[in-house]
Formats: sequence, C-alpha cells, structure tokens
Amino acid sequence: MGSFSLWHWLVVLAVVLLLFGGGGKISRIMGDMAKGVKSFKKNMKEEDGEASADADAGPAPQLQRGADNGADSTVRKDEAAKT
Repeated sequence: MGSFSLWHWLVVLAVVLLLFGGGGKISRIMGDMAKGVKSFKKNMKEEDGEASADADAGPAPQLQRGADNGADSTVRKDEAAKT
C-alpha cells in the first residue's frame, strides 16, 4: 500500500466521502455560488441602469443668480439705498 499506513488511507477515504458523498455537496455549493454571482451581476446592472437614467434626465436645476429670495432681497435693497 505504499508508504502510508492503513490509518492514513482510512482518513483519506473519510475525507473523500465527506466531500463527494451524500447527495453532491460540492455541486450544491458550486450551484449556490453561481446563484450568488448571478444575483450580484444583476444588482450591479440595476444600479448602472438607475445611474444612467438619472444622467439621462438632464442636469439638476440650477438657481438663478439674479433671483431675489428671503433675507437676501432686503440686504440688497439696503445696499442699493446706501450707494
């Protein structure tokens, strides 16, 4: 049996049975991993779609410089009266 004793081969056999035996554990693990990757890619595309939809909507509305609002209008009137 080579350089390994009977106990070494039993341990190797037990590890192989744990990994490959009993309903395809590795195939289930790989299937779950594939589902996770697909879900991740789908969510990344959705985020990219939302970001491009926001960019397609046009630039955000800008405040006009000449617009008078609130307390600024009273200050401007006071400054105009002083000069």
